[in-house]
Amino acid sequence: MIGTTVVLALRSIRRHILRSFLTILGIVIGVGAVVTMVTLGKATTAAVQSQIAALGTNILQVRPGQGFGRGGGGPQPPNFKPEDVEAIANQIAGVTAVAPQAQSTATAIYEGANWSTTINGTTSAYFQVQPWPLVSGRSWTPAEEAAGKAVCIIGNTVRTNLWHGADPVGNRFRIGSISCDVIGVLSTRGQAGFGGDQDDVVIMPIKTVQRRFTGSRDIRLMLVGVDQAFSTAAVQSSISDLLRERRSITGGKEDDFNIFDTKQISDTLTGTTTLLTRIVAAVAAISLVVGGIGIMNIMLVSVTERTREIGIRLAIGAVAREVLLQFLVEAVALSCLGGVIGLVIAQGTIAAITPLMQVPWTFDLQINLIAFAISAVIGVVFGYFPARRAAALNPIDALRHE
Repeated sequence: MIGTTVVLALRSIRRHILRSFLTILGIVIGVGAVVTMVTLGKATTAAVQSQIAALGTNILQVRPGQGFGRGGGGPQPPNFKPEDVEAIANQIAGVTAVAPQAQSTATAIYEGANWSTTINGTTSAYFQVQPWPLVSGRSWTPAEEAAGKAVCIIGNTVRTNLWHGADPVGNRFRIGSISCDVIGVLSTRGQAGFGGDQDDVVIMPIKTVQRRFTGSRDIRLMLVGVDQAFSTAAVQSSISDLLRERRSITGGKEDDFNIFDTKQISDTLTGTTTLLTRIVAAVAAISLVVGGIGIMNIMLVSVTERTREIGIRLAIGAVAREVLLQFLVEAVALSCLGGVIGLVIAQGTIAAITPLMQVPWTFDLQINLIAFAISAVIGVVFGYFPARRAAALNPIDALRHE
């Protein structure tokens, strides 16, 4: 009986192809939108987590001010000094290394090609705090660092734009007003978690950058590596107490510096992207309800159009349960067909968008199965009332219907 019912339902759908397609359009849009939004949201979350993980684990970022910028409208908070770096490295238990950073921007020039990039001055501790392997060349020596030699390690973006993919190690190029020897090339990291290109950088000894570019000993950022055996929260608290003492912050005065744990940043960004994904998916799911209403509307019309057919079936021995099942299967078939089409469209859309967003694409079996199951449930829910109405028809009245 089930097989016959399914055949009758599919035959009815095939008789009105255009009407059937327009009926399921809401389901198609709803399923496609939900799967697309959830998959892209998860891909974005995975990309953010990967980018934060690239910064390294158990790392504290120490900056002047109360946020990533100045914060508020008050005066610029004082920068850190090299003595602050030494104090944290020598006085705080659980600290493996402290990498100070001084940054500037300049135009790099090599054989007629030029590229505006970021200059990051730091110490060899930088590569200890957050491992960033080299694809060629070497890091600077302690002697080169102490003397403030004009040696540099470049990111892949700089290499691509100035050397067009060739190995630049051993070449000399001009950056700003100085000539610099390329001694190493960094591996590719890609897009940064807060925007920007992590590979668009020239890393030099901090003394070189301070003498030739910034003109001061000021430090705008410290990366503090924390031993795995220690709690980052405890180390963070100790650093805060030390800096308050060194910066003469007493009583109830607020800190004029901030300390970020990379894990906290990852958790915050992950929570934000997950929440936004859920909100967008919920909005997209409204289309499924609209599609269900469309199915119920067309099924009611179908019952009216086929009243005489229903009367004949009931008159020759069909029971009300069989009529109800026929129309219910028809509604579910329409809804499931819309779900399948929506899933196909969603995968095509995701495959087209992920390269543009520069996020990884993975097939999420769970959300696809859930979306298809919801489309089938909508067919049952919104198809039940028209099916019950068809089953409740009086055979004699139905046969009289014109």
